[in-house]
Amino acid sequence: MEEYEKQIEAMDEYTYQWKPENMDDPNEPILKITKSSLGSFNWCPKKYEFSYVERRPQDQSEAMRKGTIMHNSREQFFIDFDIKKAETMNTEEVIDYCSSLFPIDDYFEDYQGIAIFEAQRFIEARTEKKLDEYLPVVNEGKFDCEIMILADTNPKFPLSRDYKIHLQGIIDRIFMEDGGLIPMEFKTGGWKDYKTTSMRQEMAFYQLMIENCSPEVLKQTGINEVTPVTHWAWYYPIANHFYVEPVKKSSMKSVMNKIAMLIHSYEQGIFNAKYFYKTCAHCSFFPICDKAQEDSWL
Repeated sequence: MEEYEKQIEAMDEYTYQWKPENMDDPNEPILKITKSSLGSFNWCPKKYEFSYVERRPQDQSEAMRKGTIMHNSREQFFIDFDIKKAETMNTEEVIDYCSSLFPIDDYFEDYQGIAIFEAQRFIEARTEKKLDEYLPVVNEGKFDCEIMILADTNPKFPLSRDYKIHLQGIIDRIFMEDGGLIPMEFKTGGWKDYKTTSMRQEMAFYQLMIENCSPEVLKQTGINEVTPVTHWAWYYPIANHFYVEPVKKSSMKSVMNKIAMLIHSYEQGIFNAKYFYKTCAHCSFFPICDKAQEDSWL
């Protein structure tokens, strides 16, 4: 951890309250981008401005509370899971064992679905003699890196110059399979097929972080710098939806384009609102958003 902290300290200061016009000053912080902040901008630039630039507080919804609790429980599951203990169990015993590793709280019924999913994964790994690949190599791992965004990254939103930015994020899980890394995202909401595009972009953001981290940062998370990201996956337990696929270059290009769009908004000092009839009314910033207030009466 000490070496990791040294690597982070060696990086430039970073912030959401970024001033691109001051980037010639080496003491000015660079732009910080996380998967969540980029997703917020993609959903509504105005919401991004309220939340990240102006740092206005948001109410925590029940969905956010549920997500936090279930993420913590799933992280603890992998910490507590004992492969040797489960190795001789039959299927029903493995299911019961997996179930016992989750807390008894408001989401216990949801955990039962996850217990069955994990038991099936374990039985499959045992059958294929791949138990060494069952547990993740990274469990809630923090990543930091710096990358360059070129002025012509997104031709539709050209920038005035090249920029160095800071990427930061916590990846739920990273598995190793057949010599390649598979980052996996855990979601506690419902699944709809239209979410595939946004999920690919989220996973591409993780790939971008992993591939641009220093060897020291990767070592701290337990990853060898030469191990490639070959696939990505996501899991929606409420919908019993699990999906894994090879990485897609088009999704990486899309993420880079969106990062350039975000930087362009900072350069212009403009974060335009997107009005969605069904969702804006549930936004914490609805009462102070002029665009939403105007369009809601149309």
